[in-house]
Amino acid sequence: MPASLTLVGAGRMGGAMLAGWLEAGLDPGRTTVIDPAPAPGIVELCAARGLRLNPPEPEPADVLVLAIKPQGLDAASDALGRLVGTDTLVLSIMAGKTIADLKARLGQARAVVRAMPNLPASIGRGATGAVASPEVSQGQRAGADALLRASGLVAWLESEAEIDAVTALSGSGPAYVFLLVEVMAEAGVAAGLAPEVAARLARATVAGAGALLDANPDEAAQLRRNVTSPGGTTAAALDVLMREDGLGALMREAVAAARRRAAELSG
Repeated sequence: MPASLTLVGAGRMGGAMLAGWLEAGLDPGRTTVIDPAPAPGIVELCAARGLRLNPPEPEPADVLVLAIKPQGLDAASDALGRLVGTDTLVLSIMAGKTIADLKARLGQARAVVRAMPNLPASIGRGATGAVASPEVSQGQRAGADALLRASGLVAWLESEAEIDAVTALSGSGPAYVFLLVEVMAEAGVAAGLAPEVAARLARATVAGAGALLDANPDEAAQLRRNVTSPGGTTAAALDVLMREDGLGALMREAVAAARRRAAELSG
């Protein structure tokens, strides 16, 4: 954990990550939270743990974490620039804002890590892709890794160009899984189940399969083969899902569309 940290934006994601950092050992006495309209839970957390909330003249910290909405960067850039010292690491989880964007708007900012977490990071089960600018030292990268790893898995990327693919795969990925639960439940209803029963079974099936995947070291393909008996019911269903125009083709098309949109938003 860094010696000092300033978090700008303590919404759902920023607030959840802050709680994880405190559990991982971040010093609350050297932590500042800046949010113009903090939720009651954040106000209570800061008061209970001794974090500084919206001080009148915040000083640069070792790490400045940007968790505000991307559209708010331009309006806040002057104020944020005053929070960046010559040795400050800027860690951004803002979608669509490139390292070049941040350097151009934040004065002395040079060491920048751009990260793309996903929604399960809010419960410590996230998947985050991250990339560092050339100015990030080994120590700063280790600090950023510790912060991001408090919310789940971290994959470091070789190039910032890969961030758009991360956004399309894991960033948007939870919505794909939620949709899978929806359509499985709908298919269950079409097969004759009551809607409430189908919804419960679909939700529990996807959650249980995810837990099994997490607990088992085998590849997903091997787990699929383990539960597929030749000529059985699962094989009949997979014959449909794995045909040329089936789930694989649809997922490739969906991720490609999300990646294109991510590139458009970054541009």
